[in-house]
Amino acid sequence: MSDTLTYVGHATVLLEQAGTRILTDPVLRPRIGHIRRIVPPPDPAHRRDLDAVLISHAHHDHLDVPSLRMLELRGPVVVPRGWARVIRRAGLRDVIELLPGERCEIGPLGVEALEAEHDGRRLPGGARNQALGYLIEGADPVYFAGDTDLFAGMEALAGRVGTALLPVSGWGPRLPPGHLGPASAARAAALIRPRTVVPIHWGTLQRMGTQRGDRHAAARDFAAAVGSRAPGTEVRILEPGESMPLPDGGAPHSNSSKRDVSA
Repeated sequence: MSDTLTYVGHATVLLEQAGTRILTDPVLRPRIGHIRRIVPPPDPAHRRDLDAVLISHAHHDHLDVPSLRMLELRGPVVVPRGWARVIRRAGLRDVIELLPGERCEIGPLGVEALEAEHDGRRLPGGARNQALGYLIEGADPVYFAGDTDLFAGMEALAGRVGTALLPVSGWGPRLPPGHLGPASAARAAALIRPRTVVPIHWGTLQRMGTQRGDRHAAARDFAAAVGSRAPGTEVRILEPGESMPLPDGGAPHSNSSKRDVSA
């Protein structure tokens, strides 16, 4: 079976690599509070036969307890340190907590927790907590950024990432600090220098009561910006539910020059 990556929608991505199925930040319901899904519901097959789930942080559009209860999961839920209690309340007992720089093994794949520049608290009223990105180390190493702003440590990923999953938008009328938009996500791609970049966190959820615009605009703007800032990186825009094959490996772009995060 070939390795594939499926953009389920928002920050939910299904990675199938080396016979292992990993799902990120599962949000599978038609509505979460005042946020609704504006694209067709996910294929039920995307939540079955899972070997692990990676949670980047505790915001409700990334850590959705009812969605976790919908999963057919035979392995752990990997979360930032401090959030195992929330997962166990959902009835899932196999939980791994990580801090940046720590790692675990999911079958034949290594998973390293990475820094993320984002307030990961569970609102309303939660204490500030760590948010994470993850590097899934297979034949084609995949970087899942979760939610983040630019940070200097991104440059250290150059040469380690084959495919990058970068957030490029949100679900509301504005993008607050701690997030990447199309232009800043393109700067992230220039720092990381992956072979392929897939925009995520766009075109799936929308705040109720807001006017629906062009849901593809952020992804298109990101692709155009990458063409200017990181022309050696291929952009693959996937519709929610669409899949792409992962390459068999080979060296990602090397870190041959430094780039200013604030450029």
